[in-house]
Amino acid sequence: MLWSLVKILAFVALVTALTYGGLLLMDVPGEVVIDVAGFGMTMSVLELVVVLALLVLLVWLGIKLIGLLVATFKFLNGDETAISRYFSRNRERKGFDALSEGMMALASGEGQLALAKASRAEKYLGKPHLTNLLAAQAAEMSGDRKTAERTYRKLLEDEKTRFVGVRGIMKQKLADGDTETALKLAEKAFAIKPRHEETQDTLLRLQAEKADWKGARATLGAKLKSGTLPRDVHKRRDAVLALSEAVELREQGAESKAQEAIFEANRLSPDLIPATVAAARAQIAKGAIRPAARIIKKTWTTHPHPDLARVFAEIAPDEDPQARIKRFKPLLKIKPDHPETRMLLAELQIAAEDFPAARRALGDLIETDPTARSLTIMAAIERGEGKPDTVVRGWLTKALTAPRGPQWICDNCQQVHSDWAPVCGNCHAFDTLDWRRPPAGEVAMPSGTEMLPLIVGQIESRPEDAQEETEEAHVIDGETEAEK
Repeated sequence: MLWSLVKILAFVALVTALTYGGLLLMDVPGEVVIDVAGFGMTMSVLELVVVLALLVLLVWLGIKLIGLLVATFKFLNGDETAISRYFSRNRERKGFDALSEGMMALASGEGQLALAKASRAEKYLGKPHLTNLLAAQAAEMSGDRKTAERTYRKLLEDEKTRFVGVRGIMKQKLADGDTETALKLAEKAFAIKPRHEETQDTLLRLQAEKADWKGARATLGAKLKSGTLPRDVHKRRDAVLALSEAVELREQGAESKAQEAIFEANRLSPDLIPATVAAARAQIAKGAIRPAARIIKKTWTTHPHPDLARVFAEIAPDEDPQARIKRFKPLLKIKPDHPETRMLLAELQIAAEDFPAARRALGDLIETDPTARSLTIMAAIERGEGKPDTVVRGWLTKALTAPRGPQWICDNCQQVHSDWAPVCGNCHAFDTLDWRRPPAGEVAMPSGTEMLPLIVGQIESRPEDAQEETEEAHVIDGETEAEK
């Protein structure tokens, strides 16, 4: 608003100045006579000034016209001129408009429109490193994978876009299930951009899936150096890779190197149960009984596990049940209230045929936390105490429908595994198996199992219950005879 007022005032001042100047020139006395080759002209001073101003304007217009003709000639000759720059700017504006519209279409999920806009942008801009990426992503979104792959290959020709092209083709190969080619492409992408987190993760997963443990450890070290992986997670996963490498070395017959890798895995991650089990067995094989017991107890403090108890028993495989209970006492005192500890003690007492002690060790576990294992232990106790077969079968039937307790479960796909593995057998994710309880209902048996107690017998059978059932049977038989 203020700027408009200033312009109006400036215009009024200019007109006023010109008018005042013209009035002054009109009052100047005298005339100007121009005589050229017999042609004469008489003008006043004001007329002379106007003619000179018009002459200057004509000369300026003539110069501009000559410049335009020269520029037109150069433009037609292919040289860069103001005209060519004008058309270039116009094409560039149209190209960038098409590019922005294509990006908006891609974000909106309109693959075909984005592909058309990418083609238009390429026509006006002539910058494939900008438009090819949009065209490839638009082709993928619209389902035209051949066009997408062809466009990604074009990106390989430019040093600036080579990483994008390699990554795009790698993702296509992963989608096709061609992990061999995808691994090679991931290695190339990692060589171009070693700090790219997604490429690191993809390469690590493929290397682990292909059992390239040495290469996977190198990739894991690169993730640590680039700051994309916390140090504690790096130690854990490096331990997993070291343990997997040890298994491979053992298969190749390199037992000494395998033991070194096992001990390194246990040192890096003492709470990794498979590494503890392998390290303890390696110590037992060398005759180092105390170190084996020590590393088992260290892991038991954080993760009581049946495999740890099993390898602890392997320290003295030929001992009698009473001696075994005595040797297990230091281990059982670490976490006496843990369900695994209570079930382990109950199993040891069963082996010693001390069934009342086994019942005391199990306690209320079958009520507060019933699992298939605890209920099976209860069935063994009942059998050992001489209870009828119907009681034992009742507990076993209940165990069939009870939760199975902690298991190796993939955190990524929730697949249950019978044994630990570095890579999930279902989703192929690396280091995702965790010892925990599955979600409720995941291991339940079919709905028909509610009839099992009626078939194999109830958990408890009392004489008065049997008498009532006999009387009810007579009544039912009587009704049946009457119906007949």
